[in-house]
Amino acid sequence: MSSELALRVDGVSKAFAIYEKPHHRLLQQLFPNAGRSWHREFHALRNIDFEVYRGETVGIVGRNGSGKSTLLQIICGTLAPSAGKVQVYGRIAALLELGAGFNPEFSGRENVYLNATVLGLTRAEIDASFADIAAFADIGEFMEQPVKSYSSGMYVRLAFAVAINVKPDILIVDEALAVGDEAFQRKCHARLDRLRDDGATILFVSHSAGMVIELCNRAVLLDRGEMLALGTPRHVVSRYHKLLFAPASKLDEVRARIRAEADSGPVAAGSGAAAAGNDEASDGSYFDPSLVSQSILSYPSLGACIDDPHIETSAGQRVNMLRGGSDYVYVYRVHFDTAAAGVRCGMMFRTTTGLDLAGGASALAGEGLDVVEAGQSISVRFQFRCLLAPGTYFANAGVLGLHGESEQYLDRRIDAIMFRVLPDLERLSTGMVDLCIGASVSFDPQTESANV
Repeated sequence: MSSELALRVDGVSKAFAIYEKPHHRLLQQLFPNAGRSWHREFHALRNIDFEVYRGETVGIVGRNGSGKSTLLQIICGTLAPSAGKVQVYGRIAALLELGAGFNPEFSGRENVYLNATVLGLTRAEIDASFADIAAFADIGEFMEQPVKSYSSGMYVRLAFAVAINVKPDILIVDEALAVGDEAFQRKCHARLDRLRDDGATILFVSHSAGMVIELCNRAVLLDRGEMLALGTPRHVVSRYHKLLFAPASKLDEVRARIRAEADSGPVAAGSGAAAAGNDEASDGSYFDPSLVSQSILSYPSLGACIDDPHIETSAGQRVNMLRGGSDYVYVYRVHFDTAAAGVRCGMMFRTTTGLDLAGGASALAGEGLDVVEAGQSISVRFQFRCLLAPGTYFANAGVLGLHGESEQYLDRRIDAIMFRVLPDLERLSTGMVDLCIGASVSFDPQTESANV
């Protein structure tokens, strides 16, 4: 990353006129000084200020409707600000909307020349780059067909191929990479890495917290058109999650807290975990207080109550942002209002879609605690090694006992807690669970001898 400035956003605001009835738009044009306004203003952006340096990758995060796409359109020049200005130093290429700038009646080839010309390339430069564009898009014979016959995946392949092959100084991406198959997404990310290594500046909107933390040098948090935070990706993402999971009644309070933190001074690199509510553990895991399950389902209690389920490090530090390969303990307490027999406890980790991944029980059926008296409490601890892929997960908790002649749940919590596994750039395993597979590659002796 260079100290040379690539982009400056200076006091940018954007207001849109909202008309309650269609004919009010005409009345506003005919009688602008009639002593009343026929519209109200919606402020999509309010006084946005930040700078981006050459070679830097900056992520923009925020809830839906926060002004992210409006800001990118103003930076690209496709939308004029109501106030403030944007200074861009260098050639800019953008992927704002699927197929934006394509003529549906033109063929893929014709749209390549049209789009690349708009981005500032000469005919000779497009001729020299066309083979690379076609190879990256990989849409075969459809390159000669009208783009109105393309699928959404083919649209984004072609648009991305053009944008990256104009060799931009600044590349702006608005969630376009969410389209396409996994192989194409990986190819796009690899090309983004190469552009960044070559000194290009990348500015992108993403709802993927893992991608922002993994790829970005800094991040910006927008909400209701206001820039609430600017700093390290981990710090900004933790604030974003606070907003995302905050109850509606607490939202203004959370916004005010985040704004107060920003006003108190810039966030130093590496301080995001501490700011998230706790110091880092020795392995880099930490606790983010905003990460709270919103889908808890409690079974009717039959004389027992599960209390304070959470995850700890081996040293006893509470965490919910975990590192793959580290050892942790899933902990909860159970208080008994009535006596119970044959007591045993369990846990289960699940995906965001509800798929059961891994779990365990404290004892086999018939081998639990013989008797727990009314008024007693027990502590439950499940030691585990985190072998999950980076992502978001939920944990269940349950306590079983004999109720009559059968074993039943005395208390059970579905999605009792929410936790995340942090991205790991050195992770070689694929899929959702790390099986600790060891890989080796060697030459076939017969092939090697034949080549001598």
